[in-house]
Amino acid sequence: MVSLDAKALNHQSLNQQIKSVDENVKLINVLGQRFIAAGAADKSLDIYGTPGNALGAYLNGAVINVYGNAQDAVGDTMNSGQINVFGNIGDAPGYAMRGGRIYVKGDAGYRAGIHMKAYKEHLPVLIIGGKAGSFLGEYQAGGIIIVLGLTDDDKDIVANFPCTGMHGGKMFLRSKCEGIHFPHQVTAASADAEDIDLIRGYVSEFCEVFGYDADEILNADFTVITPDSRNPYKQMYVAN
Repeated sequence: MVSLDAKALNHQSLNQQIKSVDENVKLINVLGQRFIAAGAADKSLDIYGTPGNALGAYLNGAVINVYGNAQDAVGDTMNSGQINVFGNIGDAPGYAMRGGRIYVKGDAGYRAGIHMKAYKEHLPVLIIGGKAGSFLGEYQAGGIIIVLGLTDDDKDIVANFPCTGMHGGKMFLRSKCEGIHFPHQVTAASADAEDIDLIRGYVSEFCEVFGYDADEILNADFTVITPDSRNPYKQMYVAN
C-alpha cells in the first residue's frame, strides 16, 4: 500500500498522484479535496481526514474507507464498488448511483439517495447507521435505502418529506415511523419476514464493517416503503 500525504496538495494534484499508482493507497491529512478516486476501479483507498465533495464519483469497482466524516455527494453516479464512512456524511450521498454500496456509520444530511436507480444486474444499496435528514430517497427510481437509527437522540429516524417523488426501489426504516408523514404515491407498511430476509445480507455486511451485531439490529420493527404502482412516473423509467 502506497501512503500519500494530502496536506499540501490541491484536489487536482492529489487525484493525479492517486491515478499514477497501481497499488492500494493510504491517504493522510485529507481536508476537503474534491473528487477523490473519481472513476476508480481496481484499487482500495483508506482515507484519514475529511474528503471533500463528490468522493468516489463514478466509482467503478474500487473500495474506499473513510476514517472520519465525508462531505456532500459521496458516490455521485457510482456504478460499482463500495464506500464505507466511519463517521457522518453530508448531503446527497448516493446521488443517481446505479450500483455498488455506500455504508455510513453515522448520520446523513439532506437528500440521501436522491435519484438512485437500478441498472441491469446492478442494484445500488445505501445504508445509514444513524438518522437521515429531509428529502430522503427523493425521486428514488431503484435500489435499496436502509436507515437503522443507531443513535441515542430523540429525533425521528428521518426528517421531513421522505420519499418525495419516489417511483422505484425500496426503503427500509428501522422504526414504526409513528408520526412520520409519507407522500400519497408511496405505501408504508410493517416489514415482514420476507422483507427482512431481503436486507439481511446487506445489514450483516454493514455490521461486519462497523462492528455491530446483525441479529440484534434486525430484531426490531422495520417499516418498508414502496412506490404505488399507479404512480404515473414509473412508466418513464426503464430500470427501476
